[in-house]
Amino acid sequence: MTRSYALVDCNNFYVSCERLFRPELKRRPVVILSNNDGCVVSRSQEAKKLNIPMATPLFKVEQLLKRHRVEIFSSNYTLYADISSRVMQTLETFSPQVEIYSIDEAFLDLTGLITAEARYDYGQEIRQTVQRHVGIPVCVGIAPTKTLAKLANHGAKTYPATNGVVDLSRPERRDRLLKITPVSEIWGVGKRTLLRLQHMGIHTAWDLSALSIKTARRQFSVVMERTIRELRGEACIDIDAQPAPQQQVICSRSFGEKISAYAPLRETVCEFAARAAEKLRHNRQLARMITVSVRTSAYSAEDPCYANSASGSLPSYSNDSRQIIARATSLLQTVWKDGYRYAKAGVMLSDLSLDSPFQPDLFDDPSCRARNTALMKAMDQINHGGSGSIWLGGQRPQRDWFMNRAHLSPAYTTRWEQLPIVS
Repeated sequence: MTRSYALVDCNNFYVSCERLFRPELKRRPVVILSNNDGCVVSRSQEAKKLNIPMATPLFKVEQLLKRHRVEIFSSNYTLYADISSRVMQTLETFSPQVEIYSIDEAFLDLTGLITAEARYDYGQEIRQTVQRHVGIPVCVGIAPTKTLAKLANHGAKTYPATNGVVDLSRPERRDRLLKITPVSEIWGVGKRTLLRLQHMGIHTAWDLSALSIKTARRQFSVVMERTIRELRGEACIDIDAQPAPQQQVICSRSFGEKISAYAPLRETVCEFAARAAEKLRHNRQLARMITVSVRTSAYSAEDPCYANSASGSLPSYSNDSRQIIARATSLLQTVWKDGYRYAKAGVMLSDLSLDSPFQPDLFDDPSCRARNTALMKAMDQINHGGSGSIWLGGQRPQRDWFMNRAHLSPAYTTRWEQLPIVS
C-alpha cells in the first residue's frame, strides 16, 4: 500500500493567536517578541514585506516599527500553548495517527483513509475545519513521504494559487516543485550542510534528489541518504505518535534589568532550577547532571563582556527541587564574578532517566525517596491547583519578577477575569 502523509502547519502561528482576539489587526503588520521582549520571533506577512528580519533584536528595528505603525506583542506562551492544544485536538479527528512535531505543526498518517483522488479535498476539509473550530489558518502538504509532505507544505504557503493545499502524490507535480525549490528549504538541511551542498553544485531540491545514494552516504551520513530516498518518494520515516523523552531540560531567560549583585542573581538561578525540576516531574524524568550558565549582554558597548558555565552531578538521579536548587546554587558560586552586569542566566538538567522503572543507587533509602516524591507531588498540586503557592528557600515568591513583557496580551482562554467581552 502506498504511504500518504499530511503536514499541517499553522500560518504565522503566534501572530494568528493574537489576531484571533483582535480581528482589526488582520491586515496590519504585527510582530511577536521573544522572552523579555528581546528579539522578533514571529511576523505577519505584512511585517515581512517591510523587511523586518527574523530574530533581530528589538532595539535595532524599533524606529522602523514605529514608522510603519507595526503592532508589537510580547510572547504569550500560555495563550499559544492553549490554542495549539485546540488545533491538535481538531487534527486528531482526521487521522488515528498524529505526530505533534512542534507547537504549530503536526504530521498526519492518511494511509488507507482516503483515495488518491480525494486527498486534495481532504486537505481543504482539514483547513476549513481548523479555521471553523479554532480560528487559526493552516496550510496542508500531502505526499507519500514526510520529507515531501514538508516540501508540499512549503509550496502551499509560498504559492497562493494552491489555495493552501498541495498534494505531491503524482510524480510529475512532485518533480515540478522539486525543480523550483531551493535546497535550503528541504527538511533537515542546515546552514553547514547547505554550504557543502552548494559547493558540490547542488542548489535545488531536484539537484539533491538526483545525488547518488553512495555519494550521499560517503560524504554526509545515513541521514542524508534517507532524505534523498524520501525526496524520490520512498518512505523511510514513519509517524512517531510517541515522541522520544527529552534529553535535556533547560530554563534560561534574559532579565528585564541587568543584575550586578549576587543575591538577586542567586534568586534567579534558584527560580530557574525550581522550574526545571517541575518540568522533570511533569515529564516523569530524573536528572543526574546540572549546568548553570551566566553571561552579560552581547549588545552593550559600555559594559565588559563575561560568560561562563559550570556543570556538576547530583549524588543520585533526582527530580527533587531541594537537591537541584542546592546544587545549582553551589555551581553559581564558581562562575560568579564581581564587577559585571549580568543579562542572562540559565539552568540545564541532563543525563536524564525515566523515573519508573528506576534502579536506585546501592545506598539509597527507599523510604526516604518515597517521602521526597510524595512531598514534591504535594507541592506541585498546591502550586498548580489554584489553592496557593509554595516556594523553597532562595526562590523569590513573585513569578516572572525578572521579566520585561511590556506588550503582553491578556490570557484570553485560561483566566476567567481576562475573558474577552462581546458587546
